Amino acid sequence: MLTMFTRRLPLPTRSFLLLGPRGTGKTTWLRERLARAHAYNLLLDRELLRLMRDPGSFRREIDALPRGSWVVVDEVQKLPSLLNEIHDALTSAPRHWRFALTGSSARRLRRENVNLLAGRVITRRMLPLTLAEMTGPPATDDLLRFGGLPLVRSERAHAARIDLLEAYVETYLTQEIRAEALVRSLESFTRFLEVAALANGQVTNVAGLARDAAVARPTVQGYFEVLADTLIGVWLPSWRPRTKVKEVSHPKFYLFDTGVVRALSGRQREPLDAAERGVLLETWVLHELRAQIAYSDCGGELSYYRTPSGTEVDFVWRRGGLAVGIEVKASARWRSEHGRGLVELHRVGAIASCWGVYLGDSAQRDGPIRILPLHEFLRELAAGRVLSQRRRTR
Repeated sequence: MLTMFTRRLPLPTRSFLLLGPRGTGKTTWLRERLARAHAYNLLLDRELLRLMRDPGSFRREIDALPRGSWVVVDEVQKLPSLLNEIHDALTSAPRHWRFALTGSSARRLRRENVNLLAGRVITRRMLPLTLAEMTGPPATDDLLRFGGLPLVRSERAHAARIDLLEAYVETYLTQEIRAEALVRSLESFTRFLEVAALANGQVTNVAGLARDAAVARPTVQGYFEVLADTLIGVWLPSWRPRTKVKEVSHPKFYLFDTGVVRALSGRQREPLDAAERGVLLETWVLHELRAQIAYSDCGGELSYYRTPSGTEVDFVWRRGGLAVGIEVKASARWRSEHGRGLVELHRVGAIASCWGVYLGDSAQRDGPIRILPLHEFLRELAAGRVLSQRRRTR
C-alpha cells in the first residue's frame, strides 16, 4: 500500500499549472486536495483517445458542471490542444471554473507553440519529497542512496527500492522519451544519460561529455535541453557578483533526485562511497533549496560561485539586493578552509549571511558562518529561517 505523505505545497485558490517530473506525486496530491474535482487523466489511453476523437466533448462536459467546480487535467502536455478550450472557458466565464493542470514536460507545450494561458493560470512546481515531508527522518546515507520519489520512499526494503528506481529509469525516462519522440536515437541518448549521471553536479564540459558518450557535441547540447524540459534536470548558473575577481562562467547541471542519479549511473545496487557522497549531498541540498523556493513565498534564484583559483561557494540564493551563501561538505568535521569562499564574499559585502552544512553532530560558528549538521540545516530551511534574512548587501 502506498504510504501517504503530507506535502508542503499549498493548494492555490485559482487555476494553476502544476509542473514536476513523473513520479513526484502530482496526481496523488491532487486526488487528496481536490477529491471532488471533475478529472481527466491523459495518461490513460482510453481517456486520451476519447478526447482526441471528439475534442468538443471536453467543453460540453465542463459546461454541465456547477459554478465554481474544479476541473483536473492530468498530464496536459499529452493533448496540448485542450489548453485552447481551457483558455476560451476562462475568457468567457472566468469565475465559473477553476482548472488544475499537471505536466511533466514543458518541451512539448513550448514546441507546439500552444496557448499557455498567460495571466489566467499561475504556475506551481512539485518536486520529490523533502526531509520535512518524510515520515521519520531517514539517515543521511539513506537519503543520498534512494532519493525522495514518493513511491520509492513508500518501500522499506532496499531491494524493492532498487527495483522501483530501475523501473523509473526505464519506464519514466527511456520509454517516455521514446513515446514523445524527443530524441532520434534512443541508444545514443541512453549512453548520454549514464555519462551525464556520472558528471552530475560538475561544471558542464559538453565537449568532454560528447566524447565519453560517443555522441556529437550539438546532439549532447540538445539532450541536455530534453532533460531540462522534461524536468529531470536543472541548470545551476554561475554567479558573477562584480567583486573584481574573475569567476568561472560555465553552469553546472544537476539531476533532480539522488536515487535517479545512482540508478542512471548503474550504482543503485552499490553502497555509497566517498567519491560520490559529496556530489550527492550537494544534489540533495539543491533539491531542498528548490523545494523551499517552490513551496514558500520566498522567491529568488539559485547559482554557484567559483574562481579559477579554486575559491568556491556551492550555492548562492539571491533576491533583489539580498544574497545568502551556502557551503556543503560531506565531512564529519568542519574545517575553517571549508568556508573560505563564504568569508571572502561576506567580507566584501556580496552576501549578507553564510551557512555551512556538514555531516557532523554539532552546531558551530566560524566567524560569519553558521554551521549546522545536515538534518538541522534542513529543518531551519523548511522553517523559513535560511532564505529569509532581512539584512541587505552593501
